[in-house]
Amino acid sequence: MTRATSSAPSQRMLRVGEQVRAAITQVLQRGEVRDPLLEKTVISISEVRMSPDLKHATAYVTPLGVKDHEAVIEALNRNSKFIRGRLGPQLRQMKYMPDLRFRDDTSFDNYKKIDDLLRSPEVARDLDAEDGDE
Repeated sequence: MTRATSSAPSQRMLRVGEQVRAAITQVLQRGEVRDPLLEKTVISISEVRMSPDLKHATAYVTPLGVKDHEAVIEALNRNSKFIRGRLGPQLRQMKYMPDLRFRDDTSFDNYKKIDDLLRSPEVARDLDAEDGDE
């Protein structure tokens, strides 16, 4: 019996990703990471994507109230081994502790672009024209 290959994550990958997201959030909220930039920055973790073997976790983060996201992402990646070590108590059921990677979450920017486009006068005009045709 062969498994269908799909790019969609499995239920297990989604469940573990959510557990890792919650664990990273707790470590950051408790201020366990001793980095001046991270200590004064509020970081939102929107999603953690797991590799199929659950050995790699990519966390998509948004530093709130900070213009230079890259500096915060670099600080998180610099401290990823320390953060990984602090995840142990929350993720003790896992066979392997995943390697952590942090990436800037640009989905909010994409949502804003789409929202701005939908609110543009050209789209409003086209929508009004469609309503008049009915």
